Amino acid sequence: MRLKEDFHHTIVIERSEFICYVRKCLDEAQAKAFIQEIRRLHPEANHHCYAYIAGQHNELQRSNDAGEPSGTAGVPMLESLKLSGLQDCCAVTVRYFGGIKLGAGGLVRAYSRSVSETLKLAPKVETILMDRYTLTFSYDLIGKLDYLLKDQADVVTKTYGEQVVYEFLTTIESLPEKIQELTSGRYLCRWLARELVEKDCS
Repeated sequence: MRLKEDFHHTIVIERSEFICYVRKCLDEAQAKAFIQEIRRLHPEANHHCYAYIAGQHNELQRSNDAGEPSGTAGVPMLESLKLSGLQDCCAVTVRYFGGIKLGAGGLVRAYSRSVSETLKLAPKVETILMDRYTLTFSYDLIGKLDYLLKDQADVVTKTYGEQVVYEFLTTIESLPEKIQELTSGRYLCRWLARELVEKDCS
């Protein structure tokens, strides 16, 4: 599971403002560029703490307290990232000090919460391995095939010429056989590729 798009969320604790920005970052270079971008966006902030995870098994893990007491910001942020179940994600939490000291425990809770709340609200996608096909058939089969495909495939394109041509993606390996049964063989189904597709998480 990965982030669908950039997202940010603000929490206020004891008048201190914590603004967490998250982005999908596939490697260290992308994460560092994102961190610099947020620093430029908030030059007056007291702290720009960050954490990121990347790699097929999240083997790349980095965090930084950015001037907060050691272990009170970056590590709690990293733990929230790891608990989220996301891959390839960078979180930068910007803090504007509100005049009241939170103490070490308060900072840990604040930075952890800033990331966990942001990730809970952020739009996410799952990466799924799907097969892509083209399906060519006569007009009288449109109703039957639309009914069959609606819950078992994602129809990407529909072309209407002498015959109807659908291009669709599916995870169901037996779908071509189901089409065969439904149409009594009055169709042409051609496998194109197996590919990774991002789908919105419900």
